[in-house]
Formats: sequence, structure tokens, C-alpha cells
Amino acid sequence: MARKVRKKLGEIIVEQGLATEEVVAAASSTAQDSGKKLGEVLVEEGHATEVAVAQALAAQQGLEFVDLMTADGMNQVDMTLVDDVLVRKRSVVPLSPGESGRLRLMVPDPMDLDVLDELRFAIPEDFDPVVGVPSQMAEILGGGESASIGGASIDITVDKSVDSSVDASVDSSIDASIDVDAGDSKIVKLVNELIVEAVNGRASDIHVEPRDDRVVLRYRVDGVCHVRQEFPKKLQQSMLARLKLMAGVNIAEKRIPQDGRIKLPIGGEQIDFRVSTCPAYHGESVVLRVLRPDSVRIGLENIGFEADNLEIFNKIIRRPNGIFLVTGPTGSGKTTTLYSALNVLNQPNRKIITAEDPVEYNFTGINQVQVRDSIGLTFPSILKAMLRQAPNVILVGEIRDREVGDIAIQAALTGHLVFSTLHTNDAPSAITRLVDMGIKPFLVASSIQAIMAQRLIRVLCKECSQPDENPDARMLKLVNITPEEVAAGNIHKPVGCAKCNGSGYKGRMAIFELMSMNAEIRELAFERASISAIRQAAIRGGMRSLLGDGKVKILRGVTSPEEVARFAQIEGFDPTEIDAD
Repeated sequence: MARKVRKKLGEIIVEQGLATEEVVAAASSTAQDSGKKLGEVLVEEGHATEVAVAQALAAQQGLEFVDLMTADGMNQVDMTLVDDVLVRKRSVVPLSPGESGRLRLMVPDPMDLDVLDELRFAIPEDFDPVVGVPSQMAEILGGGESASIGGASIDITVDKSVDSSVDASVDSSIDASIDVDAGDSKIVKLVNELIVEAVNGRASDIHVEPRDDRVVLRYRVDGVCHVRQEFPKKLQQSMLARLKLMAGVNIAEKRIPQDGRIKLPIGGEQIDFRVSTCPAYHGESVVLRVLRPDSVRIGLENIGFEADNLEIFNKIIRRPNGIFLVTGPTGSGKTTTLYSALNVLNQPNRKIITAEDPVEYNFTGINQVQVRDSIGLTFPSILKAMLRQAPNVILVGEIRDREVGDIAIQAALTGHLVFSTLHTNDAPSAITRLVDMGIKPFLVASSIQAIMAQRLIRVLCKECSQPDENPDARMLKLVNITPEEVAAGNIHKPVGCAKCNGSGYKGRMAIFELMSMNAEIRELAFERASISAIRQAAIRGGMRSLLGDGKVKILRGVTSPEEVARFAQIEGFDPTEIDAD
């Protein structure tokens, strides 16, 4: 049987359309005269890129090619797999094992048989050669301190003049020139990589936190913080300077908190980041809040409403006047719920105005006003101006004090539908909170149409969740699920797979406590009744508690008893008994 003849590199380059036959012939002649390789000449003369030549070489040799400048390629690097002396001596980059289970070794020249033989003698286990780009390998193996994401080293050569070369007036939120490919600095690439990785990993927040001897990078995914990486302390100032520059804030100011915004094209869509810096003992802590434009347009049905609550909610938001309050702690999805309601109401026949601090999502057809206390543009001043604009619907970001509450109530009593948020633990508590602010009880009782408390709970991964044949009896008791309901229900448990990064959960939805005002509740509010009395009246009126709404989702197999117990404020629940991932 005749042996298959391997094609020449020049033939492959022509076949792949990287260069014409004439160019390859001329480059071959130059290579012979200069003693250089064909690929080197093509790159030097600008006929092909290093990556294209390396890919052609890999095709010629029948080997795998890995691009170290991509997130996937960087994540495969593991410098601990081979002795550092050998790595430096032969300029090789160890990669994590492939499908064969063998070590993969990126070598500068896969045709240098002497080097390959030496490596096979020095490394006791079998390995597969891999083709890479020499300049990329040189960066990975370069001198000086290195940082890593996913085990991939990045040579740190930071431009120390970055602080002095920044124009403090830069507004990166509207600067289209700042994108994920900007800049040649290694620190720029590092910051861009971690931002893209966080977005692709469904993170809602990126936390960069200086410690005494390192900088910790954490992502919040589905409401849970995960440590992603730790960087050398030497990178702290450069990373913070880059993030602050992108956010358009003063990078020379390190004594006071600052807020900024970043807008980047990632994955084919514009992603907004709300950036907050806060001075801390070991340096400024920076948090990037990821604002995905589609997260508030997922539809009311997909937020987590059960059919009965959704019907009530749709009727409430279409009333001509009154106040609708959404309550809950920070990060409970209040803004998403209200924006989803505005998205439904956003029709040409309605005028909608919002007062927000800050404006998180931009909507076409809605007049959104950003609070700016520094120039006197406060919530009260905006609300007073709003009422002269003849709106149908008003959104107040948050009722923080009596003045804002009084104006919102007056707006509701004069024919406007007002949406707002309040920080209380449950729906009945909102009434007593408003009264405690100094708002007259009869105004609270007459103006409020409904109050809804909510929490975000994690949803079981659809790929790996399994029916729980033996659920924890104590957890079932905490969430008020009886043995009969267990038998009739569809309780599932988290397992963990590659799709959910081993957590068993993927995505979140809300559980709700929707209290519609009726005659009994209004009377109790007027009489300054206790929270427990208001709660009992609301339950008699058909309100389902947070726990009750979570229970419905448990029995449908959407979430687990542990997850509902964690967020539904159950007395007797000890959160330390559950592993918080």
C-alpha cells in the first residue's frame, strides 16, 4: 500500500486562500536565500498572519492548533503539568489533557524531531504535540510576574503612565471606540477577558476586591458569589485604573466613592455595566453590575407569576390611578418586575415618565429622568415637574422619605397610576413603613391599590435535576409540604452537570406575595393596626405568602425545598445547614 504523501506547507497556504501561488513561490525563494522558514517570510512580508500560518502548519502535520489569545485557549493552559525548568529550556506550553486523556504540549516547531525526542525522554508520560503561535507562546513564557485566568498566564507589562495620560472628561458610556478588542496592553486584554467571561457565564455582578496581599475577582451567578480568580497585588492599581477609565470616572480620585457606566458590544449585543467604586482599607473595591437589555423584556409570564397572581397583577397595572408598590431587599428583582409592567403599558396612547437613581435600562417611548442631587435634580423636584407633564403612568425609583411619599400619594389621588419600590420584608409591612415615615394613615389607606413583596430563587437545572424519591423531612416541614402533597407532587432535587457548572441550578425566578387592598385592609391601615392583623386580613382576602408561592413551585418541580426555605423567611430555619455553594 502506497504511503500517503504529505502536502507542502506552501500548497496548503494556497489551497486555504491565504496567498497566491506567485506569492508563495517568491516567499519560498526568499526563505531559501535568507535561511528563514516559509511561514516567517509570509508573516514578515504581510501576506499572512501568524495565526493563519500556524493553522496551516497544524493542518500539514495533522496536529491540533490552539489560539492562546482566546478565552478558550487560555483556559487550557496549565503550567503545573510540566517541570518549569524544562518549560523554560524548550519554550513549551503545557495544556490540559484532551479527549485521549494524554498531556498536550504546545511546541514552537512540531517538525523539530530532536526537541520532540528530548521531551519524550524527559517527560515520563505520553503526550500529544500541539501547534501554537510562537509570539503568543513567548508572551505566556515571558519574564516578570504573571497573572492568570483559568490557569493561563499573561505577561504583565503595564504602562505606568496610564494615570497621567487620562482625560477625566472621557464618557465611556457613549464612546463607541472602547470595545472588547481595544488596546494592546496586557492589562487591557486581561480586564476585557474577565468582563466577557462574566457576561458569557451569566454573571449579574463582577466584584474586584483588593485584599492585603492579593486582588480577588468574584462573579455573582444566580444570586450566589463565586471566587473566580486571585491576582497578584502588583496588578491592583493597573486593573482599577483600567476599569475606572472605561467607566468614565476620575481615576486619580481614590478617596471618595464614584459611579460610572460602561457600554460594550459582547456577543452581538450592547451590554451596559453600572460601575461603582468604594474606598476600602486595602484599596478601592470596584463592582460592575451587568445590565442585560433583554432581562426586563422576558415577559410577565416568565418572571415567575402563577396564573392566578398574573391575572390579578395584569388588572392592577391597568387601573387608571393609585399606587402599586413592590417591596423586597436589594437584588430581589423589583426593578425587573416594574420595568416588565411598564413594557406592557408602553403604548402610544399612554404617557409614561420615570424618576430613577440611576436609570438602569433605556426604553423607547418612555421619558426617563436621572436623579442628580448635585445640581438639585432630586426625586421631589422631578416628581413636581412630572405632574405638570400630564403623564398617565409615573415610576418613582424608590420612596425614601415622607416628601417623596406625599408627592407620590398626591399624584395617585389626582388621577395618575404610580409605581414605586420600598425596602420592607413583606407586603403588609409596607403600610406601617409609610405611616412611620409620617404619611397620614387615611392617605395610605385610600391611595394604595396593591403591594407586592418578592424574592428571587434559583431554578433547578433542566438538564440534570432528578425526582427526589426521599426528600428531607425537616425541609418539607419548614415549607409546609405534607406527605400527601409529596405523593401528589413532583418534587425534584439539584444534581449538577456541566450546563450549570455543577451547582444543580440554572437561572432564577421570583416568588411573590401579592396583597390587593380591600375594605378590611384599608380600615386596618386607617386604624394603624399591627402588621400581623393586616397580614391575617390579606390572607383572608386571598393573598398567598412568599412561602406559599414557593411551595407551589416546589410541587411543580421548578425549585427545591432548600431554596425556598432560604429566601422565604421561615422561622426556625438555620441557613448554615445548607451548603451555599
